[in-house]
Amino acid sequence: MTGNLQSPAQGYPALSEFLRSRRAAVSPEAAGLGREAVYGERRVPGLRREELAEAAGVSLTYYTRLEQGAASNPSTQVLDALARALRLSDTERAHLHRLAADSAGGPSAGPRLRGDITVLLDRMPDIAAIALSPMQDIVAWNRLGHALLAPHLPATAPYGETPPNKVAMMFLEEHARSLHRQWEFEAHLAVASLRYVSGTFAGDVRLSRLVGELCLASADFARIWAEHPVELCTHGTKLFHHPDVGPLDLTFEVLHLPENDGHRLLLHHAVPGSPSDAAMRLLASSSITE
Repeated sequence: MTGNLQSPAQGYPALSEFLRSRRAAVSPEAAGLGREAVYGERRVPGLRREELAEAAGVSLTYYTRLEQGAASNPSTQVLDALARALRLSDTERAHLHRLAADSAGGPSAGPRLRGDITVLLDRMPDIAAIALSPMQDIVAWNRLGHALLAPHLPATAPYGETPPNKVAMMFLEEHARSLHRQWEFEAHLAVASLRYVSGTFAGDVRLSRLVGELCLASADFARIWAEHPVELCTHGTKLFHHPDVGPLDLTFEVLHLPENDGHRLLLHHAVPGSPSDAAMRLLASSSITE
């Protein structure tokens, strides 16, 4: 398997970082290497470059250039072979392909959210809903979404020049830490989701600025970001402890808008008839009277 080469200046730094992080995470045992490789003296965590290259069926020279950011346009066959050798998940495999396609830094995030989406959110009174930009800025919410996630912020916060950022809130605001009963888990998902987005919008200066600022401001963010987690978070359960109504177990769904510009809706709801449903109704009522 081969690929086209070009100068390091035109290479793929995000791709090379991802490859190095995943190579370090694969143990010799998981890769099925022999006893000598597993128990012999090793100076690097995970697999050596030559071990990964051999497992993927690519030349060591070419793989080294990939890790150094000096190779471009790796073929689909090469990427799939590396994904298999690195034991990547389907989401990580898709992320690898997007990083490899980023020859010019990737596209910028799409335009601002359509105004009628805000109207749509307001028509969902029983759902705690927010709209997120590709960089996870909160660019719209309905009354219940505001009451659930950020009652300490003014209701107009998403609609100004600097809307609140969901990831920044997670790491920099005490309210977010106390809101999530599983903060470490949610923090990891937030970073993993931002990593997933970075595969598409790697060239957007706003993404670079956000990551840089958070790495400086939060040791927790810097730690998790360095682990290179990648997740496509589309649905699941979130465990909250709201300061006004107490514990909430909520189902969430993430819906991508048809323009496919990176904006998406994050919707939270409770199981009908559950204690969390009653608590959400109380929260909705209190938000109307405020």
